[in-house]
Amino acid sequence: MARARARLAVAVGFTALCGAALAQPAAEKRANIDHLLDALKAAPDERAAAAIEEQLQQAWLHAGTPAVTLLMSRGLRTLQAGETGDAVDSFSDAITLQPDDAEAWHQRAIARYHAGDVTGAIQDLRQTVTLEPRDFAAFRTLADISAARDDWKGAYTAWQKVLELDPKTPGGADRLKDLKKHAFGEDT
Repeated sequence: MARARARLAVAVGFTALCGAALAQPAAEKRANIDHLLDALKAAPDERAAAAIEEQLQQAWLHAGTPAVTLLMSRGLRTLQAGETGDAVDSFSDAITLQPDDAEAWHQRAIARYHAGDVTGAIQDLRQTVTLEPRDFAAFRTLADISAARDDWKGAYTAWQKVLELDPKTPGGADRLKDLKKHAFGEDT
């Protein structure tokens, strides 16, 4: 009985702590992401852009509730281990808990693509950019999927959007030239 009360007290304390953590940082997290997206667009060079891109990826991965962040971490681990089905499940659970978390949709798109579900991946990418129109990484993923499918015009269009949002993305201008060559031929 004493152990049950102790576990209950710990659970109540943890829930209160999580609730306090959630109430305070959500607006700050969004403000930080907006600041980083503005900084990315104004980055002076590729090196600075790469550093900001990494900060944004981390901010997006941790933008959700603690439970969603845990599911995202699990999904990334299982995806890295090649367990695409489990990764899709983890990201789907994150979406169920927080359907407005754009990064959960983006990561599920990647997992779905690796699992062979191209249609599902593209649908998830559409939802990602609906929720976060400045998600350069989602457009990068779309460009990669389009190129893998030999949809060079689609890849070129998606990469143009990447450069609109992240003008100094490392290797971005060269990639755009390459995609343009594939999409429209040598004479362009």
